Amino acid sequence: MSSAPAATPVTPTGQKILVIEDEKALADVLGYNLRREGYDVTLAYDGQEGLKQASAKLPDLIVLDLMLPTISGTEVLRELRSSDRTREIPVIILTAKAEEADQVVGFTLGADDYVTKPFSVKVLIQRIKAVKRRSEGTTEPEDQITHGNVRIDRIRHRAFVDDRELDLTPTEFRLLEIMLKSPGRAFTRQQLMDGSIGEGAVVLERTIDVHVKTLRRKMGEIELIETVRGVGYRLKE
Repeated sequence: MSSAPAATPVTPTGQKILVIEDEKALADVLGYNLRREGYDVTLAYDGQEGLKQASAKLPDLIVLDLMLPTISGTEVLRELRSSDRTREIPVIILTAKAEEADQVVGFTLGADDYVTKPFSVKVLIQRIKAVKRRSEGTTEPEDQITHGNVRIDRIRHRAFVDDRELDLTPTEFRLLEIMLKSPGRAFTRQQLMDGSIGEGAVVLERTIDVHVKTLRRKMGEIELIETVRGVGYRLKE
């Protein structure tokens, strides 16, 4: 990929994207292409600057390289998810690592998608749009869904067990929403991946197990999500 001159978007989206990538040439190319799509792009070339820009600008989405100097991408993600200011920002991990363990670590820390280098810029842009659609919710008329003592607010993207609010990532929220809409229905891991992470996402089925494990832990002792042996998961009726 080669660098290109700045371009003014025809139709700005009004959405801000922060790219944290230490390969300057790659970061510049990503910035150029995202600006062509109408995004307001900020570039950071190391983890420390990335955290500073994330807190200051509160972007709508962050593209984060795991292999960063000084502060690793996993530590940046951990810091983002531990801060009240940035914990709700969707994050796409961008890295040369393709091993299952690295994907699992990323999703456990709260990443919303995972793109492995080398990659097509067009594919990354489509993944960004898919993550944004999931994080913004749907336009269906049913704003709230309640099942037993679990309730979600689809407009405000908030989830509750009794009166306790759950601290969910956008992917975890979407996963819970899918199952809440159809209590008792068994979903395959592939169906849950397509609905919560996005169709065509290059991730392993094990990542859904990680998300479900984290979701169960956050929901506490109610044990509402059942494992369906040989199939996937369902919400108790």
